[in-house]
Amino acid sequence: MLIDARGKACPGPVMMADDALSKMEPGIIEVIVDNEEASLNLQGYAAQNGMTAEATRQGKDWKVRIVKGYVCGPQAASAPSAAGPSQEKGILMIIGTDSLGKDEVLGAMLMKGFLETMKVHKQVPHTLFFLNAGVRLTTMNSETVPLLKDIEAMGVEIYSCGTCLKHYDLESSLQVGRRGTTNHIVEGLQDFGKVVWI
Repeated sequence: MLIDARGKACPGPVMMADDALSKMEPGIIEVIVDNEEASLNLQGYAAQNGMTAEATRQGKDWKVRIVKGYVCGPQAASAPSAAGPSQEKGILMIIGTDSLGKDEVLGAMLMKGFLETMKVHKQVPHTLFFLNAGVRLTTMNSETVPLLKDIEAMGVEIYSCGTCLKHYDLESSLQVGRRGTTNHIVEGLQDFGKVVWI
């Protein structure tokens, strides 16, 4: 079965794949998407559900082949166990704003101070995920971008919501970290010992 999910915002491609797979017996589907984040999302979805997936680049698009019901080599062994969260990753911190509190001027100062304190005390999470107005901190904020680069250099994984970047027309302005998807949040609920939302 071939599914054309090009132009679909996150988590559309995963939802389309899930719908198709839920209605079929063991077999194979191929999903075409137009960005790498969606490709990674689909591969993560497959792994979380005990399936194997393989992605290939085709010009500007990606084709993700998902196999249901068959054991296809070493990927099957890497699927997550049903034993529950490993809690080995520590903390996933989700930042959904570019200021702390209602007063935007004061809130911007507080956000900068928060990131500075995190850096100085070396109390950092495993992963920082920025969404909604929070993506301004990784793109257009000249005070927070250097701080976040320093925090990234400390080993922190940093992601900015791809849909949010597109909404604010900041896709070409990302200065630190990588584009991410809501899949990082959903998987984080299982994979991380603690999820903190700001």
